[in-house]
Amino acid sequence: MINVSKPYLPPIDEYNKYLQRIWENNWITNHGPLVTELERKLEDYLEVKHVHFISNCTTGLQIAINAAEVSDEVITSAFSHVATINALLWTNCTPVFVDIDPKSLCIDTSAIEAAITDKTTAILVTHVYGNPCDVKRIEEIAGTYNLKVIYDGAHAFGVKIDGRSVFNYGDVTAVSFHATKLYHSVEGGAIITNDDHLAQKCRLMSNFGISQNTPEMLGINGKNTEFHAAMGLCNLPKVPDFIAKQRLLSEAYKKQLSRFGLRYQEIAANIDYNYSYFPVIFPSEAALLSVKEVLEENAIYPRRYFYPSYNDLPYYKSAYCPVSEDISKRVLCLPLYYELSVDEVKLIAGIIVSKTNALKRVRSYSISSI
Repeated sequence: MINVSKPYLPPIDEYNKYLQRIWENNWITNHGPLVTELERKLEDYLEVKHVHFISNCTTGLQIAINAAEVSDEVITSAFSHVATINALLWTNCTPVFVDIDPKSLCIDTSAIEAAITDKTTAILVTHVYGNPCDVKRIEEIAGTYNLKVIYDGAHAFGVKIDGRSVFNYGDVTAVSFHATKLYHSVEGGAIITNDDHLAQKCRLMSNFGISQNTPEMLGINGKNTEFHAAMGLCNLPKVPDFIAKQRLLSEAYKKQLSRFGLRYQEIAANIDYNYSYFPVIFPSEAALLSVKEVLEENAIYPRRYFYPSYNDLPYYKSAYCPVSEDISKRVLCLPLYYELSVDEVKLIAGIIVSKTNALKRVRSYSISSI
């Protein structure tokens, strides 16, 4: 069986070394020494000022929204994971959907200003599949209209823009360290910001709003454990290897699929990409569903990620986002992870090629029979 992703597990001896420290310290949660060590190492690795290790990215978004004092209407994209939108709804904000750029698959910055009203307080958008949004244009718009900028960087660990971490942009970013991500701590995430005041608020809010045993503000339990930090510490040195291997596999996919009219997300030349996903855009939803079915018959499980376009769901305020609606029906993420082999990529691509050729023959026969 080949799943869309598979978490890397370090040699158990490496993990056990950290477990031994946990037993020696007798400290398993509430911001222990391994959590502190991981935060400092992440700050160094990412070249950012503040990293706060938390329970998950969704909680991180909720904390960031509250810490940045975001309310009312928030500009966002309908093409994202449902957690992005849920974080807004859980904090009593109103998502205002803007369509996506058909090439980058990130929010279409040319459409943001038309969606801004006197109730708009922030822009919260996703670096889709790790591909950065047009951060400079978003910064300009936010400055003009005095808006906060929050990024969902769940997929973007290790990504750089002009040699600078993508997490240096915006007021605050939430990132995921879930087991399905390029870099993981089993469960977990981080809030990242270069703003000292915002960092302190996020840290307090993730601990029930408590400072020195006294509640100071609204908060929730967003803490993470020493056991999760231990996995994060084990995996951090491997990130360059993860990226290099997944780049090799992505290039192998493209080589094998190069003649079949499939389209891919476009990554700008100034981006150091992390190859966290391999999304393929099919010519039609019918073609996607046919390929997905035959892959699953062969115990290969890609993922429709993201589907559907969230402006189509009945419990969200509706908006017209034709590009997001179209792409969400035609995009499929193929298996991609560190331990996947090039031979397995060739197997997956071969099945797609065979099915694509069969579909072409059927269409050709149908047209010639008219």
